[in-house]
Amino acid sequence: MAKLMDSILGIFSNDLAIDLGTANTCVYMKGQGIVLREPSVVAVKKDARGGNVILAVGQAAKEMLGKVPANIEAIRPMKDGVIADFETAEAMLRYFISKVHNHRRLVRPRIMVCVPTGITQVEKRAVKESCQSAGGREVFLIEEPMAAAIGANLPIQEPTSNMVVDIGGGTTEVAIISLSGIVYSKSVRVGGDKMDTAIQTHIKNKYNLLIGDSTAESIKIAIASAYPLPAEQELEVKGRDIVTGIPQNIVITSEEVRKAVAGQVSDIVQAVRIALEQTPPELAADIVDRGIVLTGGGALLKGLDQLLREETMLPITVVDDPLSTVVLGTGKALDNINILKEVCIE
Repeated sequence: MAKLMDSILGIFSNDLAIDLGTANTCVYMKGQGIVLREPSVVAVKKDARGGNVILAVGQAAKEMLGKVPANIEAIRPMKDGVIADFETAEAMLRYFISKVHNHRRLVRPRIMVCVPTGITQVEKRAVKESCQSAGGREVFLIEEPMAAAIGANLPIQEPTSNMVVDIGGGTTEVAIISLSGIVYSKSVRVGGDKMDTAIQTHIKNKYNLLIGDSTAESIKIAIASAYPLPAEQELEVKGRDIVTGIPQNIVITSEEVRKAVAGQVSDIVQAVRIALEQTPPELAADIVDRGIVLTGGGALLKGLDQLLREETMLPITVVDDPLSTVVLGTGKALDNINILKEVCIE
């Protein structure tokens, strides 16, 4: 009876691939492509009994970050690529699944979620249970670098080496893939979020100015770089003076922002170097020819490909749409059940 009910509910729902990221969540629907891309943020309000009432999810909640009264909290349920707040993550997933299915009730999709390579059994279970509680009929897990490689159209099933560096909000995943398996992988908990924090710290230390997460992120997107720019840029930043408490304007340069994020960029370069050192000789020969593919939002950091090219002396390719590569790869694996069996993890 339960199986019959599941198959009936399955008729009403389209299978989903979800890139559950620290900064953003992307949802791919079978047959339709990417149907949702929203920040991984949930705004909750404490009710009279001390419970949480959800006010907003996604973009609407992100706009509330740093601007809410004491009884409202904007929570980011993902930290370093894994679920940090189980209840809120489940509520966020339920909202996104419902939204892409136009709030229909009879929805039990099969869901494929990508997870970091260094994830523990407990963290895997948390992801699976969250998706099931949010309405998933069956939940599959795929490792992010594998999804990124499929999304970047790399020949993962051939006996050649494919090296992928996926730089997200919470983690950077470096992996070498051959014959539908991950030969080597390293997950370092460095990404866009740490860069934002470094920018905030720099501005606080140098200018005695406090800025919020959203402002730091906009500075990173506008003028941050990993390599000296042909023409250095400037940006006006608004924040609150620590000493006087009065809002202030300052002008910062791309050069000082580059120095602020240099530590995080160096960690990413180091992770790539370690991966290259650990590569079996036969596969290393392939990497010399094929090079390294960069995906994830961090791949958009200006000059990162140039810096890696200089540090490794290898060809570096940034995919056309780095933000969508992982979810598109997850979607392809979901669409092609033959690949799915080989690349899924338990």
